[in-house]
Amino acid sequence: MDKTLALLAQISTDYFPSALSSALGPETLVMLDLIVEHKLNIEVVTIDTGRLPKETYSLMQAVFSRYGPVLQVLYPDAAEIGDWVQRNGVNGYYQNVELRKQCCNIRKVSPLRRFLVGKKALLTGLRKEQSPTRAAIEVRQWDSNYNLYKFNPMADWTAQEVWAYIHSRSIPYNKLLDEGYKSVGCTPCSRAVKPGEDERAGRWWWERGSLKECGLHFDPKSGRLMRNDDH
Repeated sequence: MDKTLALLAQISTDYFPSALSSALGPETLVMLDLIVEHKLNIEVVTIDTGRLPKETYSLMQAVFSRYGPVLQVLYPDAAEIGDWVQRNGVNGYYQNVELRKQCCNIRKVSPLRRFLVGKKALLTGLRKEQSPTRAAIEVRQWDSNYNLYKFNPMADWTAQEVWAYIHSRSIPYNKLLDEGYKSVGCTPCSRAVKPGEDERAGRWWWERGSLKECGLHFDPKSGRLMRNDDH
């Protein structure tokens, strides 16, 4: 925890302005708690896709009650959603992977991209043990997609360490995680994880293959982190 706190403190000064992108998973809740507790100058944003489960909205309110107005909520462009639904149907993402990725881009990637203009760093809650796709992530890397540095301060944390911190600080968390969910996104695209599955298996569960990403952090075609090694 001390190493992560030191990194967050460095980011708040050396990479200002920076932002933590949080889907309100346990990892980003740990960082939110550290940021607030130590008064670090890092913005915290979450994206309301319009399709989130009621438990996630309850958690947003619990975070507000615990920490005050620390969360900035981003929203997708209503016209873009309307156009996509008109062409593909309200649940068109079930038809094929390409349509699902389009939906993710409209509801999640585009709002974050607009927000990040002018930012020097983006923080995420990615951890190496979450899935095969994330096993090779680094703590700091250049993201050419957003043209900034991306930090994964929780990369080396285990799930056990994350939950030990959550419980020790009585941090509110998504109650779906008590029902077998390991990762919670939009309601139609999330389910509980079965025994033996990795933590990302419950996301876009109808798709085959191991690439369970929306495009926020990984190239949706290659499955690789979006980065430029020249930086």
